[in-house]
Amino acid sequence: MSRAQEWLDGYLRAWKSKDESDVRAIFTDDAEYWFRPNDAEPVRGIDAIVEMWAGDEPVEPEYAFEVLIEDERLGIIKGHVDYPGHQHYTNLWEVYFAADGRAQRFVEWFMTPRKRADNG
Repeated sequence: MSRAQEWLDGYLRAWKSKDESDVRAIFTDDAEYWFRPNDAEPVRGIDAIVEMWAGDEPVEPEYAFEVLIEDERLGIIKGHVDYPGHQHYTNLWEVYFAADGRAQRFVEWFMTPRKRADNG
């Protein structure tokens, strides 16, 4: 199994469990978590990331992700998340790996569907 796939599996496990040890297993102590690449500041440090992940989801999400490209330092993952009745996101993630395989920097590019113009 590839480094990026192992990390993705860990991410999905941590997302479901919200368990602090699962989150710490995939992010370094000094990790940066960027929700958007152009945010003014990321969430910095494992304690802040653990706290951020502790929140409840609006509903049980449906999702699919796959590793697109990777090397020993970077994984690119694409996918989508659907919160039924709430929101749908299309995602592209940059995962910058530390030597131990945890993410030292995570950048999320997420898009929401365009609103259709009412031509009627």
